[in-house]
Amino acid sequence: MKIIRLKDVIDSTGLGRSTIYKYIAEEAFPKPVSLGERSVGWVEGEIQDWILARVEARDLAE
Repeated sequence: MKIIRLKDVIDSTGLGRSTIYKYIAEEAFPKPVSLGERSVGWVEGEIQDWILARVEARDLAE
């Protein structure tokens, strides 16, 4: 299991910071893991699963 930081999440998803946090608030994106008082990260596998789910949703819509 690997924890990735916000920059890597942005690079992987193509989403902006504010969009990521909006999706988290809507419970439509994996929640971050606290790494300290002012530091968070995401489980890389959860981000990859989220991306795959978006691809599958696209394919089902076609």
